Amino acid sequence: MSGTADQPNSGGPPTLGLGAYARITANYWAFTVTDGAIRMLVVLFFHQLGYSPLEIAFLFLFYELFGVITNLTGGWLAARLGVNTTMIGGTLLQVAALLMLTVPEAWLGVAYVMFAQALSGIAKDLNKMSAKSGVKLVAGDGEGRLFRWVAVLTGSKNALKGVGFFVGGALLYSVGFQMALVILAGMLAVVMLFSVVGLPRGLGKVGGKPKFTQMFSNSAAINVLSAARFFLFGARDVWFVVALPVFLSATLDWNHMQVGAFLALWVIGYGIVQASVPRLLGKGGVHPTGLTARLWAFILMLLPIAIVIGLEVGLDPAWVLMVGLGVFGVVFAINSAVHSFLILDYAEADRVAMKVGFYYMANAGGRLVGTVASGAIFMVWGLEGALIASTLFIFATWMISSLLPRDAART
Repeated sequence: MSGTADQPNSGGPPTLGLGAYARITANYWAFTVTDGAIRMLVVLFFHQLGYSPLEIAFLFLFYELFGVITNLTGGWLAARLGVNTTMIGGTLLQVAALLMLTVPEAWLGVAYVMFAQALSGIAKDLNKMSAKSGVKLVAGDGEGRLFRWVAVLTGSKNALKGVGFFVGGALLYSVGFQMALVILAGMLAVVMLFSVVGLPRGLGKVGGKPKFTQMFSNSAAINVLSAARFFLFGARDVWFVVALPVFLSATLDWNHMQVGAFLALWVIGYGIVQASVPRLLGKGGVHPTGLTARLWAFILMLLPIAIVIGLEVGLDPAWVLMVGLGVFGVVFAINSAVHSFLILDYAEADRVAMKVGFYYMANAGGRLVGTVASGAIFMVWGLEGALIASTLFIFATWMISSLLPRDAART
């Protein structure tokens, strides 16, 4: 099949665009389950071995750091090679990262695990950047199709990452660390073989040889949105990555299955809401704008402080966290979905991989800062300190979002 016949933007039939979208989504789904599972496995397993919260955070340092680098270079590679090539490469790297951790327990030192997580970080961001760019290329120009398709892809991805959290906790509880990783690697390899066959070769490949410096040739809107994204995801990971699971395990004495189930339900609910955002915000053909992003950032900013107040006045911490973080998840999902639409709307179709790569570089940078801060802040100030830090991050997102274009999205 040729590289252009499957692309609606080139005049291809909408059914071909839907078929390519389904293949991209299937690969992304399988990858996401393993990504959520490996994170839960590493956090709970190494906490069980006696690692401190800060040491656990450092296990993810290269995961997030190489995510920043990968998004920057991955968009450029996708523009030269095609997003299907970078998607397959990312999936294979994730299989390798999973199998690296199946070695005997004595080998699992900090440096070794950090290297394996570096491979996983590269894999995740290659896969995500490729999938998001692919949606722009196969969605076509149907009324509202881009908003719906990117919301479904992103929302379902987050729901399945929640499934991955549960799968990771359940596998650790039932079959142990090494066997859990073998099962996940085998599942991902099988799904990859079925999902990537039939994707048009060279999807998203730019004519000529785009220069690496073009990664930074972005519009003001993309630069502002990327900065807002940096602080938005820092705000989530500063409490979510290390502080929350360790608090649930060490302070509330939850077992691995309970921690995995709670975080899984949170992310699944978050994903369902994210997939539903076009129906919530896109009624009457109205699409998000910069004003939408600013409004929802302000609402989100109020929630971590409300949780801190609930904890400080002596309410049951389990209920405060379940209810408070449930509401936080709903509002965060709306923020994330609005951002995910705006970046694809702002990006030119012929350079979408490069623009999305730059944007997700900022996303990964926020996750990097949030992850390291999560362990450090939790050790000194506890979960309340992490939630206050989250509030400050969201305040920065709200302020930056005021610089986004206020007119209607081009789509």
